[in-house]
Amino acid sequence: MNINMLMQQAQRMQKDMEENIKKAKAELAQTEVHAEAGGGLVKVTMTARFVVKRIEINPELLQDDADMIEDLIAAAVNDAVRQAEEISDEKLKGANSGMGLPPGLSGMF
Repeated sequence: MNINMLMQQAQRMQKDMEENIKKAKAELAQTEVHAEAGGGLVKVTMTARFVVKRIEINPELLQDDADMIEDLIAAAVNDAVRQAEEISDEKLKGANSGMGLPPGLSGMF
């Protein structure tokens, strides 16, 4: 096999991987995760690209201490981020699969 053929194959693989990652990121932007804290007193909807779409606060909670409300919002957002990261990692891992990348390198994309 000559070097030109190897270079063309590498370029095709790179282009395929870039297209797969672009497609995966577009899908992640449309994927929503839902998280809650305080037994459902605070609910967060976020995309798997970490865009918070909605925060719902139970009206009963608004009469409580502001510190508690802030803590519950933070807990719900952190849970949503964790879920989004899991989905994102899995989706991007799938986009890189089959590219013949060395172990550990596929996680960089």
